[in-house]
Amino acid sequence: MRPFTHAEGSPALTPRNPWHSLTISDAFAALDANVEGLSQAEAGQRLEKYGPNRLPETGRPSRLLIVLRQLNNPLTFILFAAAAIALFLGEKTDSIFIFIVVAINVAIGAFQEWRAEESAASLKKTLRIKPTVIRSGARHTIDIEELVLGDIVHLESGSVVPADLRLASAHDLRIDESLLTGESKPVAKESDPVLDEETPLGDRRNMALAGSMVVAGRATGIVCATGEATAIGAIATMLGARGARPPLLIRMETFSARIGAFIVLLTALLGVAFYLQGAPLGDIFLLSVALAVSAIPEGLPAAITVTLAVASSRMGKRNVIVRRLPAVEALGSCTLIATDKTGTLTVNRLTAKKLILPDGAEYDISGEGLELSGELRTESGAACDPHHLENIRLLARAGALTNEADVGEIEGVVEARGDSVDIAFLVLAEKLGARKKDLHATYRQQSSLPYEPKQGYSASLDIETENGFISAKGAPEIVLDMCAGVDRVLAEKSLHRLASAGYRVIAVAQGATPQGKTPLEQRHLNNLEFLGFAGLIDPLRKEAAQAVASARAAGVDVRMITGDHPETALAIARQLDPSWAPETALTGAELAKLKGEALRRRVNEAAVFARVEPAHKTLIVKELQDEGHFVAVTGDGVNDAPALKAAHVGVAMGAGGTDVARAASDLIITDDNFASIVAGIEEGRAAYDNIRKIVWLLLATAVTEVMIFVLALAFGMPIPLTAVQILWMNLVTEGIQDVALAFEKKEPDLMHRAPRKPREPIFNRQMIEQCLVIGAYVSVLSFGLYYYLHEMRGLDVTAARNTVLLFLVSFHNFHAFNCRSETRSAFVIPFRANPILIAGVAGAQLTHILAMHLPGLSGVLEISPVPLYEWGIVFTLGATVVFAGELYKLFIARPRARALRAMLEGTPAHA
Repeated sequence: MRPFTHAEGSPALTPRNPWHSLTISDAFAALDANVEGLSQAEAGQRLEKYGPNRLPETGRPSRLLIVLRQLNNPLTFILFAAAAIALFLGEKTDSIFIFIVVAINVAIGAFQEWRAEESAASLKKTLRIKPTVIRSGARHTIDIEELVLGDIVHLESGSVVPADLRLASAHDLRIDESLLTGESKPVAKESDPVLDEETPLGDRRNMALAGSMVVAGRATGIVCATGEATAIGAIATMLGARGARPPLLIRMETFSARIGAFIVLLTALLGVAFYLQGAPLGDIFLLSVALAVSAIPEGLPAAITVTLAVASSRMGKRNVIVRRLPAVEALGSCTLIATDKTGTLTVNRLTAKKLILPDGAEYDISGEGLELSGELRTESGAACDPHHLENIRLLARAGALTNEADVGEIEGVVEARGDSVDIAFLVLAEKLGARKKDLHATYRQQSSLPYEPKQGYSASLDIETENGFISAKGAPEIVLDMCAGVDRVLAEKSLHRLASAGYRVIAVAQGATPQGKTPLEQRHLNNLEFLGFAGLIDPLRKEAAQAVASARAAGVDVRMITGDHPETALAIARQLDPSWAPETALTGAELAKLKGEALRRRVNEAAVFARVEPAHKTLIVKELQDEGHFVAVTGDGVNDAPALKAAHVGVAMGAGGTDVARAASDLIITDDNFASIVAGIEEGRAAYDNIRKIVWLLLATAVTEVMIFVLALAFGMPIPLTAVQILWMNLVTEGIQDVALAFEKKEPDLMHRAPRKPREPIFNRQMIEQCLVIGAYVSVLSFGLYYYLHEMRGLDVTAARNTVLLFLVSFHNFHAFNCRSETRSAFVIPFRANPILIAGVAGAQLTHILAMHLPGLSGVLEISPVPLYEWGIVFTLGATVVFAGELYKLFIARPRARALRAMLEGTPAHA
């Protein structure tokens, strides 16, 4: 057998050639096939040669890989280094403390990521497709993976297309390609046309593409591409590129590098100074470890993981599944959302939303998609005129009778099957109190003319008692020609008004006919009564407009990218926000002709992109990224997957989305609601705020510890704290408060700030200032207390350290209240807003007091109980840090924040 012979003079072909540009006979010849189909032997040989009809699967990560991901963290590396040095010096207690905090951090992160993978896996569809093929002249049902090039496949309503097919015959065939191309309306297919090689994917009328669904009609086609060679396979191949790195990882790497450089420089300088003073090398190494431990915020990795996990949990309650923890903060960093239209901003279901009657009366219909209840209102909001209501009932009845779809409610869930236009009319009839089964019980159908794309209409002949009547619906120009007594000028105006607003317009008519006129024929369709126009559109989700407005108010630009027609895309844009909607959309064909500066300028200017193919969408995302935008991409279809992967943050739809889209995403929206994305941005920003609060708490402590070390060395005194005491303070007593800050509520102005720059460091000017201010204040108090106790009162170094450690624990407890906001006063934030922090502060203080009284632990920490009056003095001194924080916020932080808001006021969302 010759696997790919071709007709004499025709070009050599491969599975990836443009089959839509071939005649049917050339396609059969190129694939060495005929209408009788392949033999089982031939099919087996081709299966062995070209492989099964499936896409390569991306397996879920193993538990080990998830654990290793948690270890791949810059701060974790620094902690391991500190633990190794401590172990080398024989300080086993220090090493154990550090390894414990690393283990906790890894456990929390791994658990959260595994839980997210489980949630994502639970959404996966498990449907197995069994296509019908013709082999050796007989029909066989086979597994989809056994399908091979040259197989003849039979399609009918409800079939999922199992591979790319060049259609050999088609009868009334309409296919839903929305999850592949973004086209919201089912596409009429024909076998006859031979198309240009450059015809866009969504316009290939002679092809049935793998993954799409037949909504009406029947067809046969020859398999011309399987597996990776299909259109959906080409999209899957594009997913190999590595996605953008989350900004939190970038920030933490920068932060860790700076901390590491500071530690190395400080220990080197002090080590040299001590060496020149003649200090023993052992003492120098012990001092270096103590300094390193004091400067490293050991609790930060665990605190960040908890913060992201808390935000992830909050997102889950707002219908957002987080597949990777850093994506929580990444979504909060985005400056632009590139959103799909179909199924994301819209409900992905054609709906009758407008009616215009023969006299020009216009009515809006509430309810979207499969909502079976709704109201008729005029544009001004007035109720339906009773005189018009009867006309509307007749229109809905006619649309429901000449209809091949089914709509029903099963256990409270509305399900529909059939052509989207037919479904829209059945839903309209339901809103007016007429169910299809009730209509068929009243009116007995005698004959029908099903919809065919070439004829452009459908019609039925029904009998009521002894009288028959005809119902017809279809393309306006065709149905109007069937009618008598129509005011054509008024009808044309009504038609233009609907079409220019992006509606798909269906004309409806009825007429009486004698009962004996069966079967119904086209010649009977004359002198009908025109009942009006129905305007159908895939409508906006109820929350979409407000969600887009909220995003733009937060400084996040919104761009619409769709495979749908420009007119439809622009109509949806106008509904979202007339002030935002552009006059024209940039199409994929126009985009393909642009290069260089022209491409950059047009992409940056355009708000709506239409007739876009997957490669175009990925190009748009990359151009926007090159312009400095931090891009979140939303989508539900296979066509969205490459852009989801290329984006900084990929957001897939969970309920109506595809497995390919979900696998390419960082986040999954379980209710397919654009508003949930905006909620995710809010939670992401709140998570970043809380991370900064934790960093302020920990680094102010680190600054304090380093400064009192330096002061003690400068005054020739012993180091004021041992390494194990520092670890106890950093990991245990302070660790309770920093985790509690992860539960802080969001700041009131959170969604009225400009997006932060992705590469803006956590340790920025404000963070440096506030850490130095608090650190300097507390270090002076700490060292003053240490100097007083050891030098003036003559206490031994162990007793002095005991009191200084108690003071620093108290300082941590009070400073935690400063850290609840970087600008707002601690006294205006209700305690009840974060009861975990109150419990954490009390728990930290009690934990340290308990450690003072436990013989084993107090011996390791070299601490002991203090008199009540001394504890009271230390507690009061610690409380003064709140007032130091209040003065900093009053004179520095709040004025700066006001100035920044004033500077940004009036800045466009996309700036």
